[in-house]
Amino acid sequence: MEQADKFQNLFDCGCNVVRRDFACGKKNAALFFNPDLTDSEILRDFIRSAQSGGKSISDIDKSVIFISETQIVTDENEAVQAVLSGDGAFILDGETDILVIDAKKYDKRAVMEPPTETVVRGPREGFTEDIKTNMSLLQRRFKSPKLCMEKLTVGEQSKTAVTVVYLSSVADKKIVREVTDKIKNIKIDALIDSNYLVPYLEKSPYSLFKQVGYTEKPDVAAAKIAEGRVAIITDGSPMVLTLPFLLAEDFQSGDDYYERSGFTSFLRIVRLLAVFFAVLLPGVYVAFQVFHYDMLPNKFLITLMNAVKGVPLPPMWEMMFVLLLFEIIRDASVRMPRAVSMAMSIVGAIVLGDTAVKAGLVSSPSVMLAALSSIALFTSPNEVGTMSLLRMIVTLAGGIAGALGIIIVGIYVVHYLCRMDCYGSPYLAPFAPMIASDLKDGVTLSPRKDMKKRPFGIPTSNRTREKE
Repeated sequence: MEQADKFQNLFDCGCNVVRRDFACGKKNAALFFNPDLTDSEILRDFIRSAQSGGKSISDIDKSVIFISETQIVTDENEAVQAVLSGDGAFILDGETDILVIDAKKYDKRAVMEPPTETVVRGPREGFTEDIKTNMSLLQRRFKSPKLCMEKLTVGEQSKTAVTVVYLSSVADKKIVREVTDKIKNIKIDALIDSNYLVPYLEKSPYSLFKQVGYTEKPDVAAAKIAEGRVAIITDGSPMVLTLPFLLAEDFQSGDDYYERSGFTSFLRIVRLLAVFFAVLLPGVYVAFQVFHYDMLPNKFLITLMNAVKGVPLPPMWEMMFVLLLFEIIRDASVRMPRAVSMAMSIVGAIVLGDTAVKAGLVSSPSVMLAALSSIALFTSPNEVGTMSLLRMIVTLAGGIAGALGIIIVGIYVVHYLCRMDCYGSPYLAPFAPMIASDLKDGVTLSPRKDMKKRPFGIPTSNRTREKE
């Protein structure tokens, strides 16, 4: 078979592609597949049906009704990619077309509660690494013909499947087109994870603040799609990206919408205060100790002076050392085996902190304040990385210029955030600019029945969420 031989030559010798020749009526036929990625039962049933199915590719395609998906392609390169993805390619002697058979079968993780977004109440499903499973989890929540899924391929070598998901009746067409165009223009060799897409989707990829949302929970992704956002699913990654992204999203939790609105509002205020507390506390402590000690109460000042007596490091570098120590412990506990990570984080922090204080390298107030600051950061886990770096900057500013330095850094950060824009959405919405109707789901949360309009901070083609 000349065409089958030509098709086989398109694969390098290292490819694990098998060719099976058999008789199909009075013609010779060949089937190409990867045994590691293909369901052999489907291909076996296909061969049995094809042998009596007809005299042409189109006849065989119509007769094989038990196959979930078949496609006739004319491009050999397209058929090669299908085989490498786990499909089968059927070639009939004398036919130029190739029949691609959907026969993918490979191991995948079961749907379970995601480790990064645990819940007390609400759905416990989590996305997996299989793109079809993730698409089905969203389709179960939107039984509507308006749910659009645009399938793209990224990676010159990996040919990774990427799906852009949105509601055509809600999402802004300009945003959808901009997102899909950016993904299509990515010329990378291999797309291993969804986070590889982030620098190409962000307007300011070098910014300290992230501009793309991500989640492992289908209910969270579905809620954002319903508000007019676009979701991006990447094959091989359990993280689904969402755009546009607002800073306020990271101070919200999936649990918020399953609790009483009054309690949720209290928790959101606590989270916001905790993050301010975590970022500012080390820098304020250093600034008061170096520049503004005369503003401290006498009793507290005496206690502080006794605690820092004999410490060789200046206050700023002492605090930076303690913060760096906690960052090392945190990173080590994340990367160590799970069985010992908890013991490592607790014992390491206690032993190292206590030993450093007794050795006279650092003072006990510095260790205590750094520990409180580190714990407070995790009330908003998605912002830990950004706020940790911002905390270091504030501490340096407090040690160099005191309260004035902290104020200058604060003004610059707020001004910078106010200027940021994410696909037509102000980054600090609904606070800057102030959008009164969106404050119902801002720092506080109003009951669901009061939020009849979609957020005005997100461009959409349909504002009505609930009809009167």
